[in-house]
Amino acid sequence: MSDIYYNYKGTLFSPVATSAEDLSFVENEFQVLDDDIFNITYPKSGTSWMIEILSLILKNGDPTWIKTVPNWERAPWLEIVGCAKNLQLSKERPRLITSHLPRHIFTKTFEGSNAKVIYTIRDPKDTAVSLYYFSKMYVCYKDPNSIDDFLKDYLVGNLSRGSWFSHVKGWMKLMGQDNFMFHTYEDLQKDLRGSVMKICKFLGKELDDKAVDSVVANVSFENMKENNMSNFTRLPNHFMDLDKSPFMRKGIVGDWKNHFTVAQNEYFDKIYKAEMQDFPVKFPWDESIYN
Repeated sequence: MSDIYYNYKGTLFSPVATSAEDLSFVENEFQVLDDDIFNITYPKSGTSWMIEILSLILKNGDPTWIKTVPNWERAPWLEIVGCAKNLQLSKERPRLITSHLPRHIFTKTFEGSNAKVIYTIRDPKDTAVSLYYFSKMYVCYKDPNSIDDFLKDYLVGNLSRGSWFSHVKGWMKLMGQDNFMFHTYEDLQKDLRGSVMKICKFLGKELDDKAVDSVVANVSFENMKENNMSNFTRLPNHFMDLDKSPFMRKGIVGDWKNHFTVAQNEYFDKIYKAEMQDFPVKFPWDESIYN
């Protein structure tokens, strides 16, 4: 375990990004409101993409908000230092809130509320590659020496926010609840317009065709990469060293094939099968792993 992290109830966190006091407040004191919308992901699973989609849906396709307000202000990260306490004072409704927290330490007042969770899941191999590059430029994360070293930590959850497997299995226990929706990064890539319409239906938002067209157009990877309210270029380099890697790098499916060796892929598949063998949901990437 790297000394850059501390352990909170079995999950590692960076003290630069959050504190045990903040996590305790989120878990035990933060008050969820019935109209809250939570954008939940494991890191590097489409978090920023979903912020843009939800921001545009809430504004009926009008891109003004996404072009004038940074995404971390439109949909603040719940567990970041001081964020939850500031959200508690916010008069904005509905509150759009982002979080990478695992289910077991998420705010307790979510239980029994009508607040909605949209949970986005990404192929864990692509997630690993994206997180590897992100870790090299993000000050709060341990800089991995190599992708081989990184994968060893990733597969056992020895990094900030813990294990991909635990995160997914924890949140997917809510599957079937009316206020929980999950989809995959791959769904968004395959049918962005259809995904946007499903999210609108889940949120109870009716958008006309022109508004949906605007959402789809404005959340293309190219548009997001050029939008300095979305690409984190407004942050100083002592938070993210974008010279090491851009925040928005490729935005594609299957990039892991350009990085994994045959041995790394076989080992990854072995761990995946052991972790997910009894999991009731089948994901788009399962076919390549099990066949």
